[in-house]
Amino acid sequence: MAGITSYGGYVPRYRLDRSLIFGAMGWFNAATAGVARGEKAIANYDEDTITMAVSAGLDCLGNIPRKDVDGIYVCSTTFPYIERQNAAICAAAMDFRHDIRSADFSSSMRSGTTALLSACEAVSSGNVNNILVTASDTRLGKPGSNDEHTFGDGAGALLVGSEGVIAELKGSYSVTRDFVDYRRIDGERFSHVWEERWVRDEGYSKIIPQAALGLAKKYNVKASDFAKIIIGCPVAAVIKGLTKALGAQPEQMQDNLGMNVGNTGAALPIMMLVAALEEAKPGDKLLVLSYGSGSDALYFEVTEEIERVRNRAGISGHLAVRKELGNYAKYLVFRDLLPVEVGIRGEDMAMARMSVIYRGDKTMAALCGSRCTVCGTPQYPKQRVCINPACGATDQMEDYYFSDKVGKITSYTGDNLAFSWDPPAMYGYVDFAEGGRLYLDITDTELEELAVGTPVKMTFRRKFSDKRRGTYSYFWKATPVAEENK
Repeated sequence: MAGITSYGGYVPRYRLDRSLIFGAMGWFNAATAGVARGEKAIANYDEDTITMAVSAGLDCLGNIPRKDVDGIYVCSTTFPYIERQNAAICAAAMDFRHDIRSADFSSSMRSGTTALLSACEAVSSGNVNNILVTASDTRLGKPGSNDEHTFGDGAGALLVGSEGVIAELKGSYSVTRDFVDYRRIDGERFSHVWEERWVRDEGYSKIIPQAALGLAKKYNVKASDFAKIIIGCPVAAVIKGLTKALGAQPEQMQDNLGMNVGNTGAALPIMMLVAALEEAKPGDKLLVLSYGSGSDALYFEVTEEIERVRNRAGISGHLAVRKELGNYAKYLVFRDLLPVEVGIRGEDMAMARMSVIYRGDKTMAALCGSRCTVCGTPQYPKQRVCINPACGATDQMEDYYFSDKVGKITSYTGDNLAFSWDPPAMYGYVDFAEGGRLYLDITDTELEELAVGTPVKMTFRRKFSDKRRGTYSYFWKATPVAEENK
């Protein structure tokens, strides 16, 4: 049987209170007062669709050997690259084999469920054993719009396989309609949307039920059979109407993350499914309904294997770790919506050598060093001769990954002279328990929160953006290990 074998999620640390947005832009569009409630998740200045997809994917994989993954599908409407496969960058960061299947799924908010169905069908065919499906989005709402309030950032990931299935796919039904609601052409940063009542009444309220009722008829099931119904719709009023139209009860409806994350586009139904799996019990039936140029309806049944993956951070674990972004202008700068003076240091940018990125392969992308098989000393970057003065063995190394290790800060600097989009620039030495020392940038923290001995984990981030040459460069940074809700 094919189905989900693991799950993972990611929600950025920063949250922006929607009242701050309204306080800054409500003078321009007073009607946005109706959506100026709760908060939205905001990607840090060094995060994007790729970095969040990697974070969710790593959470999903846990201790599962990377060599067992046969493919990766990455889904988004906000890919950094239009002409370079984003899934290949994610695969390199997670150190997947080179002989895997990879694909980008885009152009629709239901691309996540479409990829999930494709992965299940590929596994059912017997051609592959496991495919990682990640969905991630960082959609931008134009300042002064409803979308600015409601759009949020986040990612979800599901591993699809045929062994150790935690939620078996029992059936699906899809509807495809060229319904014009949200649209964006090449070169545009903001989506256009047709009249909101049109989207609500003719889109969500009519297309989603077509898929749901089609699945119900095809598999002889009804709404009351499902423990949770996941509807990838960001509008609470529409969900209430759909609840009644489907003959379901309010308690069956999975929270759409609208009040504390926001509308995460292609990632929304996947993130909601991950949140549902976190609380699901064996025997529970789950109905997933996505939306975007039609609708996908997926019917899952949870198995006893669900208890095996309870240690994932998932959505709830990331929601518990938050930092309020109390400055609307800072959000604008992070999203490159407000031009600021970066100075000479900010303008000076070294060229990213594509040949170095390619030849460095997993040394750079996956933070892979080496460990001496004679004395056990880890070292980065890879070495032929062991750096341990008491050893010095030659060509007796094995791959050793620092990306999943927790280290401690040995020394650090807060630099107000070096350019940073979130000054001061923070960097320092990190020592690892098994050995090895790395000099890394530090992110997702404040300078006053750092101290010698602070435990840190590795996180895949955007190192810099060179738009003049059409290049985004990625590397690993250190971020403090969260011990409590901040």
